Amino acid sequence: MNRVNIYRSVPKEHTAVPNLFIDEYMAESNDAQLKIYLFLIRMLNANLPTSIADIADKFNYTEKDVLRALTYWEARQLLSLDYDAAHNLSGIQIRSLEQLSDAPRTAPQITPVLSFVRQPDAAQEQLPDAPRTAMPDEADKPARPEYSLDDLKRFKSNEEAAQLLMVAEQYVGRQLTRSDMETVLFLYDRLGFSADLIDYLMQHCVERGKKDFRYMEKVALSWHEQGITTPRDAQGASRKYDKIVYTIMKSLGKNAVPAPKELEYINKWTREYGFLLDVIQEACDKTVMTTDSHRFAYADGILSKWYQAGVHHKSDIALADAAHKQSAQAYGARSKNDTSVTKNRFNNFSQNTYDFDQLEQNILSN
Repeated sequence: MNRVNIYRSVPKEHTAVPNLFIDEYMAESNDAQLKIYLFLIRMLNANLPTSIADIADKFNYTEKDVLRALTYWEARQLLSLDYDAAHNLSGIQIRSLEQLSDAPRTAPQITPVLSFVRQPDAAQEQLPDAPRTAMPDEADKPARPEYSLDDLKRFKSNEEAAQLLMVAEQYVGRQLTRSDMETVLFLYDRLGFSADLIDYLMQHCVERGKKDFRYMEKVALSWHEQGITTPRDAQGASRKYDKIVYTIMKSLGKNAVPAPKELEYINKWTREYGFLLDVIQEACDKTVMTTDSHRFAYADGILSKWYQAGVHHKSDIALADAAHKQSAQAYGARSKNDTSVTKNRFNNFSQNTYDFDQLEQNILSN
């Protein structure tokens, strides 16, 4: 019997795209981001060199478009970008998606796009009649002033500011409104944010699906309170916050990206209540052992009681729980001795007295 050859009906040279990329990353990327990532895989498989200029020429993009796409994929940890001492892009490492599937998503090292398009030694032009940085005696949360049309015209005439507005339009994918420009001016003028930090701020928010400038302003005020002045500072704060979010989600048995309501709970526990992570994890552990549903709401009930009891550290929990148990027992004793209930045809039978605080305490103690 003759041998049967088995062969492919496609050319030998082809570029394989991981299924995980198609399933989880492709739908969220825009045309430029998708093209550039696939082109990088093609160059990698063929062991061919490329450059920012080559990619820009091939797809008729600007170099800033290419850099923005690269930082987008770096933010999703599909790429690692290397820079030389002169802050020039020197290498692109394409990371394995399989290694990322079970790893926490943390904030990457991102270099704002504006760093590549400005002369590094050029003097920064000051806005006419506008203080560049906040004065020491200003409030911790400076309010956005009412900017006149002349203020906006002066702002747009500043070369660095005009470039910043152009980048902002590309991030949000539309023309900026007057309110949008006033927000950017507020960050630049009153909060004293550098163009690089504003660039990073917009990228940080857009990558999280937030293109509203009011949201960006809230994040900026939070960074201002924390003393964040550089993209590196912001990156460190984001990495720390992302780690906390990931840990809390895992502690509650959840592997998905947190929903907005879940983030509200996390922000409440970490920022409003000021709990340390180990205290939150203790509440999560009690929650998981008690219920399979509505875990965030249940954990919030525990942490709210601890907050009201003055819990600050994990060592305070046992004392707070003991005080709550003693109070619940005293309440139960008073209820048992209360014989003032009038007998009638509705209650003229043996009744069970349920102490719901005590029941909850018993559940939490298990």
